[in-house]
Amino acid sequence: MSSLGLSGKRRLSRAVNTEHNRMKPILPWVVAVLAIGAAAFLFKSNQSKSAELQKVTAEAQEVETLRAEVAELKTQQVPAAEITQLRKDKEDLLRLRNEVSKLRNESQQLAKQAQSAQSALAGAQAETERAQQQVQAVVQAQTQARANAQNQQQVQILNACINNLRQIDGAKHQWALENQKTAQVIPTAQDIAPYFREQTIPACPAAGKYTLNAVGAPPTCSIPGHALATQ
Repeated sequence: MSSLGLSGKRRLSRAVNTEHNRMKPILPWVVAVLAIGAAAFLFKSNQSKSAELQKVTAEAQEVETLRAEVAELKTQQVPAAEITQLRKDKEDLLRLRNEVSKLRNESQQLAKQAQSAQSALAGAQAETERAQQQVQAVVQAQTQARANAQNQQQVQILNACINNLRQIDGAKHQWALENQKTAQVIPTAQDIAPYFREQTIPACPAAGKYTLNAVGAPPTCSIPGHALATQ
């Protein structure tokens, strides 16, 4: 049994030596692959850590910046009086805006009222013009009526005066005929008075003054136009 054990050990030793000799060329490559994998793993791990480090550094810088801004704001605090004034200015601004809005609404209402008033005024002016035209028409009618009345009165006065002159002329001729007077004789008022009713020579209704003239000439009146027609 000792000889079999020794033989087995020898065979095992030879097999190990053979496997070792076979693995010798491959072993460097295996080691190289393992080294490359480890290097890649380390490189990737270093990149991840570098990115995290950069992120943490950026956040730290941002925190420092915020701290600086907070510190600057603390050093530049607005005084309480200025804050109060700003609040008061804001309240005044809001109040002024409300007042402007109210004024704008009032202005629009006034514009509407002004437009209505203008329309009413235009209507009143038109009505006034119509009334004035009517009054003018009435005045013109009255004026024309007065003028017509005056003309009629003047015509009546003229006719009455001419009628008086005709009577005076007839009285003159009657006196000259009865008293055998020539046409050149000028009678007096007393001479021809008896030939009128109540022995009174009629007077001009326009207060004109009569002139008897000679028997052969017609009597005249001092009022222009009051005269007998010449034959």
